[in-house]
Amino acid sequence: MSQSGNSLSLFERFIRFSGVGVMGTAAHYLLLILLVQRFAMDPVVASSLGALLGALVNYYLNYHYTFQSNKRHREALTKFMVVAVLAFFMNALFMYAFATALQWHYLLAQVLTTGLVFLWTFLANLLWSFRE
Repeated sequence: MSQSGNSLSLFERFIRFSGVGVMGTAAHYLLLILLVQRFAMDPVVASSLGALLGALVNYYLNYHYTFQSNKRHREALTKFMVVAVLAFFMNALFMYAFATALQWHYLLAQVLTTGLVFLWTFLANLLWSFRE
């Protein structure tokens, strides 16, 4: 990687984060749909498991591509996981509110939830997890 993560503009990082997020979200949604449709799992539980898979995909790609971090994995992963755990609980809370309490279709609930959690994770990872 010839371009240092520090030389990327905020806009470039946001675009990269968004692209990585699409991949992590795809993993999240694929597992969610599989668990709900194939195994009749509760959507909140399935979404939570999907969020864990998405977090692992996101960490790897954000560390290497978005933020091109030089931090040791021990520090970066620890901080990333704190953000991910908070995002995990936000995801579960919003999914419960939308899919269970409001009885919206689980995919509509997940799309709205994803949008709400997205900004939080970008800012937290930019300003804390991968900050040099």
